[in-house]
Amino acid sequence: MADVLPLVEARLRTALGEPDARAAVTFLGTDRIEVLRFQDDSREGAVVRYATLGMSAQPMSDPTATIADPVAGPRAELVLSVRSGLADTDKVLRPLAVLAASPQVEGVIVAPGASLDVGGPLWPGAPFTSVLVAEPGGLVEDLELDAPLDPVRFLPLLPMTPNEAAWKRVHGAQALQERWLTHGTDLRDPSRKSVALD
Repeated sequence: MADVLPLVEARLRTALGEPDARAAVTFLGTDRIEVLRFQDDSREGAVVRYATLGMSAQPMSDPTATIADPVAGPRAELVLSVRSGLADTDKVLRPLAVLAASPQVEGVIVAPGASLDVGGPLWPGAPFTSVLVAEPGGLVEDLELDAPLDPVRFLPLLPMTPNEAAWKRVHGAQALQERWLTHGTDLRDPSRKSVALD
């Protein structure tokens, strides 16, 4: 079976340009997860993007399955975009790697609409302790692999405050995203306040 990670990295480079930094994290009993950093100064306000590399090496398997299928199953990488220069967001590398390792460690399937909690601030002083997994396909197109492998999907992560995460648990991901849209929330602002939830 072909190694998918070089193909994944090539797709990230095509979509986001050359990474200007990368870090690797290995957790006991898991494959190595890298996090690549991409600077994007082309639009108004510079944006830094962090993308995982390694999560898609293995398909995610149903936690109720007795044996994990080594071939079939969804594959994904995570992408986080924040405005650069406003916070020490480079410290998000380890929390991102933890999230990317969660399918191997905890046997979960990461899919759009899911909440992922990191158990602390995403970076020092961050008002966010979790992220909402958004729909793929906007920033980085899905990477089709040879059958029978599922395509690799690049899932955007939207930081959530604890209040937003609690509200989302009750009302759902769609309702929270609509509230963000209605209030014109800048989801890339690394120090934004919680959206009005009353």
